[in-house]
Amino acid sequence: MASTTIKLVRTLASSATTKPIKPPVAVFGLDGRYASALYSAATKLKQLDQVEKDLETVKQTLKTDTKFKEFLENPVIKRSLKIEAVKEAANKIKLSPPSANLLALLAENGRLNRLDHVASAFSTIMAGHRGDLTCEVTTAKQLDAEMKGELQKVLKQFAKKGENIILQLKVDPSIIGGMIVSIGDKYVDMSVASKIKKYTQIIEEAV
Repeated sequence: MASTTIKLVRTLASSATTKPIKPPVAVFGLDGRYASALYSAATKLKQLDQVEKDLETVKQTLKTDTKFKEFLENPVIKRSLKIEAVKEAANKIKLSPPSANLLALLAENGRLNRLDHVASAFSTIMAGHRGDLTCEVTTAKQLDAEMKGELQKVLKQFAKKGENIILQLKVDPSIIGGMIVSIGDKYVDMSVASKIKKYTQIIEEAV
């Protein structure tokens, strides 16, 4: 895993002589490795804010240019053509070198469909860089203002001195009730759906 990350950093930063810079918060999986490598490359070039803006620009471009998005997602089209396409697009919308290299790398590895996930992981890193603590809470129904306030107070207990709580609320009726809380690299599933699954497994094992 470490060698993969170093390779990504070298590709993104086009430098094989410096060690990767560790992000302020840990992000995991393949998307996390890409995001961590991008953070290291952008830090070295002092382009963190620019890269963050770049990723948002790319996401908006793919939303508005559906033909380009379909072209990139088409599994029949050769990777070499996609690489040339993203390089041309990066030049057109004037992306910074780390962002342009990321797109080219994702195209080369056939992982352009992971862009949103990589961008999300990078946002988590940037939140840590700014001293923010992102808390994602999923509930079955939308919370009212009073419940949001209570939740904010509870979550503040997890924040370190100087950290700001950034609350992100999601609604997923499939969890039935309760909530799923993700704070930084911590994850707690307190949903009713999760409990039902757990109890069902216990009953099945006992039969």
